[in-house]
Amino acid sequence: MGNAKTIPLGVQVFDEEMEQAALNALRHERFVAGEDVFKFEEEFARYNGTKFAVSTSSGTNALQIALLALGVPASCEIITSAYSFVASANVVLQAGASPVFADAAEDFTIDPAEVRRKVTERTRALLPVHLYGYPCKMREICDVAKDHGLKVVEDACQAHGAEYNGRKAGAIGDVGCFSFYPSKNMTVGGDGGMIITNDEDAAKLAAKLRDCGRKSQYEHDVVGYTSRLNTVNAAIGRVQLRWLDEWNRRRREVASLYDEFLSGIAGLELPPKGDSRVKPVYHLYVVRTKRRDALRGWLQKNGVQSGVHYPLPIPLQPVYRQMFGYTSGEYPISERLSRMCLSLPIYPSLSEDNLRYVCSKIREFFERKTKN
Repeated sequence: MGNAKTIPLGVQVFDEEMEQAALNALRHERFVAGEDVFKFEEEFARYNGTKFAVSTSSGTNALQIALLALGVPASCEIITSAYSFVASANVVLQAGASPVFADAAEDFTIDPAEVRRKVTERTRALLPVHLYGYPCKMREICDVAKDHGLKVVEDACQAHGAEYNGRKAGAIGDVGCFSFYPSKNMTVGGDGGMIITNDEDAAKLAAKLRDCGRKSQYEHDVVGYTSRLNTVNAAIGRVQLRWLDEWNRRRREVASLYDEFLSGIAGLELPPKGDSRVKPVYHLYVVRTKRRDALRGWLQKNGVQSGVHYPLPIPLQPVYRQMFGYTSGEYPISERLSRMCLSLPIYPSLSEDNLRYVCSKIREFFERKTKN
């Protein structure tokens, strides 16, 4: 095979069925607030086992609107993970609150013990992140919330279809939020998001907030946003939702093959297995090594794309250093993960031959170091 052919980190899926759904929506429905939007919401709620779903224009919008829909007061504190994409914290500020960061655990997700330690009299909500498709320890997190009377907003933007104790990620707390950005396990052919909940009042307010605070066509009783999901995107999302379980099954197969072919390599740590409560969906397959950057360069040289998610914990992002004065050493596990984590190619159509090639190049990299 050599390195003439590049193996991508991920692959976007858009087939004839999705094309026909998009064309049908464009030809026969309103571009905004068409029938496919409401059908997509109904189907997504049913898939996740919740009563309500409210679509938005992005996962970030979903998180921000969810916080507002739950009535989280301005100037309160909301605890979230130090190790995540920056949007998990940005939405807290956008909702008028202050983010408080808890360190990650070894499974990439927020450490419930750290969450409990960070609760103060100003805390009003917890925002755990199901990172890389791994569900957080929701029983422990919900115990903290119950003990202190807090709301729980699940950031499930990377965990479509993941399960914890037999329940879908996002359907365990008060509200769950999803992103349909093109790199996710399912998408909508562009940006998009979804809020799921069993709280009827929160669902109604979220639907109002995403539509300019509209009470009727020209009557507005809250300050809202223009954060609607377009009809054509919803039509594509409906098709992808029907394939989600099959795609997730294949992702787990790919992850299992990686586990088999990469086992026993000194200096390379494979993703955590988790316990019997956890059923991940491998949005990303993330390994750890102290030689992360050198390995990434070697893979690139040999035609294999990889990714670094994320090279800086959120508190060490320049904007958060400037605003809050965070310094290195405050979140040791998050900082170590940021230095060591490398995402390998994973997607449903990844062939075993290409996967074997990736693994052979990783073994070759570590064997070269040993021989030298």
